[in-house]
Amino acid sequence: MAQQAFRKLHLVLALGGMMAPFAISAAHADSVVKLGFASPLSGPQAHYGKDNENAAKMAVDDLNKQNLVIGGQKVKFELVPEDDQADPRVGTQVAQRLVDSGVKAVIGHFNSGVSIPASRIYSDAGIPQLSVATNPAYTASGYKTAFRLVGSDSQIGGSLGQYAVRQLKAQRIAVIDDRTAYGQGIADEFVKSLAAQGKQPIKREYTNDKANDFTAILTSLKAQKPDVIFYGGADAQAAPMARQMKRLGLNARLMGGDMLNTPNFIKLAGTDATGHYSAVAGGELGARPAGKDFEQRYKARYQQDVVLLGPQFYDGVMIVADAMKRAGSTDPAKFLPYIAKTGYKGVTADFGFDAAGNLKNAPVTISSVENNDWKVKSVVQ
Repeated sequence: MAQQAFRKLHLVLALGGMMAPFAISAAHADSVVKLGFASPLSGPQAHYGKDNENAAKMAVDDLNKQNLVIGGQKVKFELVPEDDQADPRVGTQVAQRLVDSGVKAVIGHFNSGVSIPASRIYSDAGIPQLSVATNPAYTASGYKTAFRLVGSDSQIGGSLGQYAVRQLKAQRIAVIDDRTAYGQGIADEFVKSLAAQGKQPIKREYTNDKANDFTAILTSLKAQKPDVIFYGGADAQAAPMARQMKRLGLNARLMGGDMLNTPNFIKLAGTDATGHYSAVAGGELGARPAGKDFEQRYKARYQQDVVLLGPQFYDGVMIVADAMKRAGSTDPAKFLPYIAKTGYKGVTADFGFDAAGNLKNAPVTISSVENNDWKVKSVVQ
């Protein structure tokens, strides 16, 4: 019996000795922190979504090179990407999948019409959501988890309305929107800005975000002799609209929000893109040292220029990681308050949020197409 007891003790000690290295290894293993990402990665808006994903991946890679330790645990960040197809119904399904997968925060969505319904799901789960949704309704629900990384439509549409009247001296202004939350929202704010200046649109028309033939609408507008046509929608529709305006002899300037300000608009519209205007919720990226560095690194890595709001997605990832570091925790309940009081200096802006989650002091950059490129005309703070 004594001999059997000795053998058992020897076996326990041996196993303990074998397990000790594994225990030590486990204690020093990376803790994987999942960050959700959502944007349209298929369909006509996929170029926006891929740009966003590229930038978010850059941020995750930059963080992982730092070998961060949060709350005494070495962490490794992992991006969990989802394609919301710019569809509100798909977007809510994506939001629930991200919550179920255990992500600690979500960077997205891209479209206001998708971000708004998804925001309730993230709020119910207590997961921070950092979005580039510009429709004011995104932060109007009172969700403490919702943060806007750019200015709102009231700022973008308002700036364009003032620019059209004060700088372009427009007298006859027509408005078209695609009836999405983004398109209608920014068009409404543009009209409000006109009203504040004592002007009303000579006509307001509507289309959808799948249309590509605007001949009927533009023909009816031609009789009204507009000098500016505002379009609330994406570049995939604005480009054929610009071509058709030229073909019909409509000499009005086309104006739109940030979704027009892409290389894709110029590519699709060709020479007919010249002279048209857009406004982006953000400052001139190249004017910030960190922004210029980001542009260069992005182009070197992906062999293309930044499309639109990818840099804001990069900043969104970094803001979350910065909040985790300051909180000493990757638990959303603990680092969420640190996002709300962030003072992060990003590649696109010096970030600070108001009580509703809106970006404070958000600049708006107005540009027009000259020599096959977008040229900055004005930066409004």
